Amino acid sequence: MSTTQLRDALTRLSANHSWTWDRGTRRILDELPGASGAAHPHAAVNRLDDSHLEGLASQADFMARVESAVARLDSLRAVDDPQIAYLSPEYGLTARLPQYAGGLGILAGDHLKTASDLEMSLAGVGVFYRDGIFRQSVEDHQQKEVYRPVTPEEAGAVDTGITVQVPFPGREVAARVWRLEVGRIPLILLDTQLEDNSSHDRDITDKLYIGFKQHRIDQEMILGVGGARALAELGWTPTVHHLNEGHAGFIVLELIDRVIEDGNVRGALDWVREGLVFTTHTPVPAGIDKFDAELIVPYLQTWAERWDVAVEEVWALGADPEDESKFNMAAMCLRASRTSNGVSRLHGEVSRGLFAGVGIGDEIDYVTNGVHARSWTADHTQTLFDEFLGDGWAHGSGHAWERVAEISDQALIDTRVASSTNLATLVADRTGSKLDPEALIVGFARRFAPYKRATLLLRRPDLLESMLSDDSQPVHFVFAGKAHPTDSEGKALVSELLETAASPAAHNRIVFVPDYDMDVGLAMVQGADIWLNNPIRPREASGTSGEKAVLNGSLNCSILDGWWAEMYDGDNGWEIPESRADDPGERDHEESTAMLTTLAAIRDEYYRARPVLLGRIRHAWRTLGPKVNSVRMLNEYRERIYRL
Repeated sequence: MSTTQLRDALTRLSANHSWTWDRGTRRILDELPGASGAAHPHAAVNRLDDSHLEGLASQADFMARVESAVARLDSLRAVDDPQIAYLSPEYGLTARLPQYAGGLGILAGDHLKTASDLEMSLAGVGVFYRDGIFRQSVEDHQQKEVYRPVTPEEAGAVDTGITVQVPFPGREVAARVWRLEVGRIPLILLDTQLEDNSSHDRDITDKLYIGFKQHRIDQEMILGVGGARALAELGWTPTVHHLNEGHAGFIVLELIDRVIEDGNVRGALDWVREGLVFTTHTPVPAGIDKFDAELIVPYLQTWAERWDVAVEEVWALGADPEDESKFNMAAMCLRASRTSNGVSRLHGEVSRGLFAGVGIGDEIDYVTNGVHARSWTADHTQTLFDEFLGDGWAHGSGHAWERVAEISDQALIDTRVASSTNLATLVADRTGSKLDPEALIVGFARRFAPYKRATLLLRRPDLLESMLSDDSQPVHFVFAGKAHPTDSEGKALVSELLETAASPAAHNRIVFVPDYDMDVGLAMVQGADIWLNNPIRPREASGTSGEKAVLNGSLNCSILDGWWAEMYDGDNGWEIPESRADDPGERDHEESTAMLTTLAAIRDEYYRARPVLLGRIRHAWRTLGPKVNSVRMLNEYRERIYRL
């Protein structure tokens, strides 16, 4: 292989995001000169000069691994003319491509990766945010935000040569169509950074979720309408459009526009409905996109004029059933979809009540979220599973997971300590704090939305300090998470936790890891012994961080909410008893007490009854391993939602 051929091979490997779960390819890219944990590997490949390539080409082992990785990539049959178009405002593929804000994006990334594994005929559609999501730093116990731009080229995206025009009030906005590869799955991303656009319109796709309603509408027009037009320009004719939350809901307008005759909006909607499915991810009204009439009507007027109908007919598609002054994106998606679902059994129940006023709330199904096993399980744990369980564990095989009894106690302990050691290294690098990898480590990492109650354990400082000061049975608490820049309450929780961690009462056993991203989350779900989750029930739609922890041998200690409400069996983790108090303060006090009491019992089991704990881990693997897998999730979508 010549140096030119080597460059081409490395370019292909770095551009296809199968490297995010293919360990062999990831190791190759991590070994490149100039590779950085923060930079996308495609950028590192582009920086290689001839001397670098000559040095790599002289290494026989490296070249053999490159050839093997290219052969694996060649074996992937790329999707052409997908049957399913999956539209999402964000995708969490890797920390090196910050096009995600939280669970919605991580779920979308795992959806694409699993579709590749299952050879499904699916394509993703989204937006390329050149500034992405903010990076977090902390100063004087306060969260600070900074943006680090990335270009599509740096991420390995290919310009398709296609530009689509999206109708806006009084103008059209152009969007360039980029293509990323996720294994077999194409991911189409739209970008308004074009010279033909005004400076305002070029900034439509600058940042993800900056908090301004006008900006949100503009981005959602690009995603929904622009996404549908991009698919058409590519010559693709999907029979199913899957809307991952209501952010892509404006696709309804574009699809109606293609078939409407004589202003018959209802008739066109009936035709569109046969090809639309909708997944809702929120259990609370505040999580739904609702736009004031003064903002949204000028956009709707554009379509009313195209169809020669009164704007009220277009407004009716998304009319909020409880507030006539609001246009409700979720309501529009529900009315326009033949099938809709929540993301856990409990969330399905909550959604049927939440959307009862839409008129079809009782029809909302559920598909419980899962996670892409190879993306979230530690490499050394994957090696252990591959040896004892075969590769079926990664595909959710119950028969494979039954063989966990064959894993010795020492092998189980060794893989847990290895993961905790990796977490301790990250904590030391990011904060200077020290963790004992063999001590009990409790992890909490997620968005600092107030309902997730990151500081709940602080409501009982007496019980907490008693645990933190016990040198005979040490317990470390490791936290990570971001608050949205405009969420003052969430940012106050970050500050409260930082101040507590710095206080003498913490005994250096509470640590906050800044700049929460997929890499930090990965280290934490792998390295924590106990995964803590204490939302206000039933406000956690599903939650998947605890599912990732399961795969790594971490045990859940959680309120019975989201996925845990249907999968907890009394022995595969711990329940935090729910308070029945109506007063929020009393509720938090009682649930903080229950949580810390439960954690004290867990601590005793960890230090005094290790065989019992190891048996609990094996039981969690057997009972949860097949269920938390995204292969199970995608098969349920294929059979019950897509119906293909």
